[in-house]
Amino acid sequence: MPTLARPCLRAALESLAAALGPAPEKIVLVDDRPGGPHAAPKVPEALADRTEIVASGGVGPAGARNLGWRRTRTPWVVFLDDDVRVGPGWRDELAADLESAARDVGGVQGDVSVPLPRDRPPTDWERGTAGLASARWITADMAYRRAALIETGGFDERFPRAFREDADLALRVLADGWRLETGIRRTEHPVRPAGPWASLRAQRGNADDALMRRLHGADWYERAGETPGRRSRHLGIVAAGASALTLALTGHRRAAALLGALTAAGVGEFAAARIAPGPRTAREIAAMLATSAAIPPAAVWHWARGTLAARAARPWPPEPRVLLFDRDDTLIRDVPYNGDPALVEPMPGAREALDAARARGLRIGVVSNQSGIARGLLTAAQAHAVNRRTEELLGPFDAWEICPHGPGDGCSCRKPAPGLVLRAAGRLGAAPHECAVIGDIGGDVAAAHAAGARAVLVPTARTLPGELTGARRAADLGAAVALLLDGARAGLWQDA
Repeated sequence: MPTLARPCLRAALESLAAALGPAPEKIVLVDDRPGGPHAAPKVPEALADRTEIVASGGVGPAGARNLGWRRTRTPWVVFLDDDVRVGPGWRDELAADLESAARDVGGVQGDVSVPLPRDRPPTDWERGTAGLASARWITADMAYRRAALIETGGFDERFPRAFREDADLALRVLADGWRLETGIRRTEHPVRPAGPWASLRAQRGNADDALMRRLHGADWYERAGETPGRRSRHLGIVAAGASALTLALTGHRRAAALLGALTAAGVGEFAAARIAPGPRTAREIAAMLATSAAIPPAAVWHWARGTLAARAARPWPPEPRVLLFDRDDTLIRDVPYNGDPALVEPMPGAREALDAARARGLRIGVVSNQSGIARGLLTAAQAHAVNRRTEELLGPFDAWEICPHGPGDGCSCRKPAPGLVLRAAGRLGAAPHECAVIGDIGGDVAAAHAAGARAVLVPTARTLPGELTGARRAADLGAAVALLLDGARAGLWQDA
């Protein structure tokens, strides 16, 4: 839950504490107030023992949510806004939502309602907030599989506002082959108080729409369940107004008057459309008249600057800084418990794939289980000799992390445990989410996800059918490296 520690946070946490059902394993509050230090937000006593508070320094809601979910290790992560109130049975309903989710369901949204006044028509601001009740995949209450978050890189931190970052994530999760569903749990999103200029400030979101268009294409509205709104009309009003001003300055008064009248008519129609359904108080009418004149140029300006800023935007997430490879049947042919360097044979295309990564400036490591050492079938010196021969054939590696333990030793490094990945990331100076693991079996993918790293599976004869589910896959090493470096998308649920 990202928060600016507004008063509504207390009500949100109290509703969560009072809800019936199993308590969440962990609650992460990300204090996103800029600067600091700040006094820590107050947490209800019933939640204090399972709440972690993280200060982000003001990175914005997308960055704050990423910081929060990366502190978790649970299979599901639920995002809540700090101005919602979960229903009285929310925790039981959440458990039912997640237990009933099929393996290909990557996210489950809550049923969000927006209470409006009963004694009067809603204001323009209240009607806008009420649109959240029909919006898709909003993080007011949205649960995602941690694996889906890891593989998509989570929220795109180039979205600075809580506006389109949730739709962007949902489209990327869907593109990866997951399904998204709406659950039974209920959450209320009250309307926050807002000043008369709130609708004008909201026009900054047009820049986010421009980024969405760049990343997802012109039809992203339909796929995200959104509408383009009045942008084309705003553009017409601004064009007419600018032309009227130009003609007036150049002495073409009649043409200027005509276009000025068209501009005024456009603004008038916009204001009337906003005033008609509202309470029509003097305050509301005055605000609608003033903002209806200011919104068209503001909307066009933010759309234009957003389009300019997004012109070179590449898909999220950024390419990893570190690539970690399984050794046997990924980089070299698997010879069980091999201690003889003469038997080392590179996998097809391994050298070319590694050189492509090196050419991009990535650091490269190997993470490999070598239980033959614990079983007494080879020595550590023999394993190192095989590794040296691998480097002679495939070029240098920046890190080797080997687990010498057996399956029953209870170590934290043997894949699918995350220890090897975490050690390699630390040695190479990268956070786990800045790494990607390429391997050939489900244990490689599981170790990557447990550490918080992305993964690509290159299936071989050893790969079990069940290990293909939920894994991003490539036909060979070259395709796996290209997938990670070139920002391509791959369906998770299709055969490689």
